[in-house]
Order: sequence, then structure tokens, then C-alpha cells
Amino acid sequence: MAKNILFVFEGEKTEASIVKNLRKFFIKENTIITCAFCSTIYQIYKEIKEDEDLDTFTLLRERKQNEESLKKYNTSNFAEIYLFFDYDGHDPIASDEKLEKLLNFFDEETEKGKLYISYPMIESLKHFPQRGCFKNLKVKCKENIQYKKIVNANCSRKIIDFNSYNKNTWKWIIREHLKKGNYIVNNSYTYPRDLYSQLDVFNNQRKNYINVNSEVSVLNSFPVFIHDYYGNEKLKKLLK
Repeated sequence: MAKNILFVFEGEKTEASIVKNLRKFFIKENTIITCAFCSTIYQIYKEIKEDEDLDTFTLLRERKQNEESLKKYNTSNFAEIYLFFDYDGHDPIASDEKLEKLLNFFDEETEKGKLYISYPMIESLKHFPQRGCFKNLKVKCKENIQYKKIVNANCSRKIIDFNSYNKNTWKWIIREHLKKGNYIVNNSYTYPRDLYSQLDVFNNQRKNYINVNSEVSVLNSFPVFIHDYYGNEKLKKLLK
């Protein structure tokens, strides 16, 4: 079985920069080929709806921006596929019903791929306010609130640059986001006792935040992916 992992991103720069730094300390054991889809997750919906036998790798390779990076590979070269996208609730074609379908479709990394969602965007990774509590941090999600500007104006100066993170920074960020995910799913701001699924996160975001005040509870997908990748107990040891 091939050991390559395919990471699929919405953008070309920020996500790739995060993974490059993260791999200095985690997921170092496999080769990872990054691939920018350069579109929102909702734009994949139409193609999925029209062809549920879709080969994810073929879909990606056929996109112009991926031709060069993927031309040497085929589906059998990748053991796992992970897709990282933003919630993007303000997108005119956004739909929670579409996202639910996509999370059900992309639910296995060794088949179609596994989808991870950041709420509201990838910049949530560093959205730890200098004043206030991360546990209760929420933002509006159905309108364009200029989230990147909000994060850069409010997050701690120590973590504003993704490229500067060291191992201790990553450990802290991963722990805090996992506690936040556990709070969203299980109402307990503690390190989780077990894994929680992307559907668990989405359903609780929808029930307790999106449908209530058109908000999301801020949560990043990369720490949750790391949790799934290593498993609960192994990651707990790595984070000590």
C-alpha cells in the first residue's frame, strides 16, 4: 500500500504554510503531497451530486491548478486523502444541507477522502483573544465579517505568524482546540476521552450556534485531524 498522503486545501498559501510547519513536529512518518483545490467546499457539491461514484483524485487532477503537482501520480499512489475547507457560511452558494451531505460523503480517508471543516475559517487556528475566553469564543457565520482582520487585530502577538510556531506552541494550540471541540460536542471544556467525528462537530454547531444566532463556535480542523490521526491516548502522550 502506498504511504503517500494527499492533503487537499481550499487555498494555496495559508494551509500549505501551516502544514509545512506542523510537519516539523507531527505526522513526519509519511510523505505528503499537498494539492490546492482553490475553491470553496460548496463548489464541489454539484460534481458530487451528479456523480456519486466520483474518483476524488481524478477530480482534483483535472483541475488546471493541480495539473503540474499531480501529473506524476494516480489514485493508487495515495493511501489516504484529507480535505481541509472553511465553513464559509456567508458564501452565496453555501448551505448547511449541502455540507451535511459532503461530510457524509467524504467520511473515510482511505476511500473518497475525509473532510475536515474549520469554523469559520482556517485562521481560527490562531484566534485566541488577548481578552476573553477561547471556550466561549463565537463569531457570526452567515455574513462576511472580515474574519481575517478580526483575528489579526485580536489574537496574541506570539501566535500571529504560523511559520514561527515551535513544538510547545503546537502542543498548546492542539490541546486548546481539542478541548474546544469536546466542549462543542460534549459540553465539557476538557481534553476529550475519545475521538469525535466531523459530523458530531457540525451537528452540534448547527443545533447550538448556527440555528440559534447564526454563529459558529470558533474551532480549527488541523488539531482535530491530528487527534484522529494519532488516536486519543497516543496523542495525549505526545502532548505532554
